[in-house]
Amino acid sequence: MNKTIWMMAALLAGAFLPIQASINAKLGKAGASAFHASMISFFVGAFAVALYILLTKQTVSWAGIKSAPAYAWLGGLLGAFYVTVVILAFPKLGPALTFGLVVTGQMLLSALMEHFDILVAQQHSLNIWRILGFLMVIGGVILIRKF
Repeated sequence: MNKTIWMMAALLAGAFLPIQASINAKLGKAGASAFHASMISFFVGAFAVALYILLTKQTVSWAGIKSAPAYAWLGGLLGAFYVTVVILAFPKLGPALTFGLVVTGQMLLSALMEHFDILVAQQHSLNIWRILGFLMVIGGVILIRKF
């Protein structure tokens, strides 16, 4: 796929996050447990991915999986942390502030990872335009919080 299609897919995936958060928060409230709601969310997601793998006959390199660095197994842990925090924060902060903070955190850490070439495919140094962009996002979060 070309870069434009991937950009649109990423935008759509981001647009789905507030919907996912709202659904998961409702499940957490109904079950009186954010942690159980998070677990159910991951179970349903794992089932959906497993079904996709079966239907499309996807293959895997088990040798590659076994040789992956130990930190590669932390993705699921970080995902569980993210989903659970969003379930807890969403009803208290609302969608705009919750995801304003999520996006700010993502952008800041992503920029540092790119700048210092940590776990990225391509290194991108910080420059004035990137810093101004981040400051504008942070300003947006401040405006959302105040008004």
